[in-house]
Amino acid sequence: MHPLIRLMRPHQWVKNGFVFVGLLFGHAWEQGEGTELFLQALSAFIAFCLLSSAVYVGNDLVDREQDRLHPEKCKRPLANGSVGVRAAVILAVVCLVLGLGLAWGLLAPLGLPASEAPWLFVAYLVMNVGYSAGLKHVVVLDVFIIAAGFMLRLLAGTLGIGILPSHWLLLCGLMLTLFLGFAKRRAELNALQEESGQHRRVLEHYTPAMLDQFITLAAGATVISYSLYTVSEDTIATHGTPWLIATVPCVAYGLLRYLYRLHNAGGGGDPARELFTDPHLLGVFSLWLTLVIWLLA
Repeated sequence: MHPLIRLMRPHQWVKNGFVFVGLLFGHAWEQGEGTELFLQALSAFIAFCLLSSAVYVGNDLVDREQDRLHPEKCKRPLANGSVGVRAAVILAVVCLVLGLGLAWGLLAPLGLPASEAPWLFVAYLVMNVGYSAGLKHVVVLDVFIIAAGFMLRLLAGTLGIGILPSHWLLLCGLMLTLFLGFAKRRAELNALQEESGQHRRVLEHYTPAMLDQFITLAAGATVISYSLYTVSEDTIATHGTPWLIATVPCVAYGLLRYLYRLHNAGGGGDPARELFTDPHLLGVFSLWLTLVIWLLA
C-alpha cells in the first residue's frame, strides 16, 4: 500500500459503518425515498472516512517523534520517514475540505446529497481537536470521547438522514463503544507494560484490575441493553417480529471472543483489525448481520 494511503488508515474506515445502522433498523428499504436515504447515508460514510483520515494524519503529525519510540507505531509512514511533513499536511487539508464539502452538500452535483445535520461532522472535528489538545490525557474521559465519536456516526446515519433513532439502540451503541475503548486501553497496557506511561500519558492512571472492571461493566451493559431492545414492545411493533432476540447469542459470543483475543491472543487494541483478522469475530458478525436482515425483511 502506498505510504500516503496507509497514512489515511483505510482499514479504520470500517468504524464509519455505524452510519448505516439507521438504514437497517429504520426499515429504509420500505420507504418511498429509500434510494435517497441510502445516498445520504453513503455520503455521510464517505465524509466520515475523509474527516477521520484527516484526524489520523493530524495526530500522526503531532505525535511522530513519540511514535518513533513505540514498538508498533514506529512503522507509521510519518514516524518511519516514508512520508514527509509537507505531503502529510496537504493530504490532511484535502481530506478535511472534501469531507466538510460532502457534509454541507457542496458536492451534491455529483449525486451525493448533504446531511440534514451537518453540525454532527463539525462536532466530530471539534471533539477530536480537544482530544488531541489534551483531553486524551484525562482518565476515563478519554474513552468517553472515543465513544462519542462513534455515537456521532450513529446519529449521522439516523438524525442526519431523517430517521428517528431508538433510545435503546443509542444506549447499546454507547455501551459497545465504551467496551471497545476500555479494551483498547487494556491492550495497550498489555503491549507496553512498564513503559506504557511513556507512550500514552493517560495509561499511568489506569491499572489492569481497574480496566477489567470497566470492561466487564460495559460488556454486561451492552448485552443487557441490546437484549432489552430486541424484546421491547416498540421494537416488536416496528419490525413486526418478536424473534430479534435470536441474535443476542451472536452479540454475547462476539464480546466473549473479543475478550479472549484481548487476554490470550495479544489482540483487542484495534477493533477494525480484529474483525478482519479473526475468523470467529468475522463469522459471528456475518451471522448476526444475516439474521438481522432476514428477520427485519
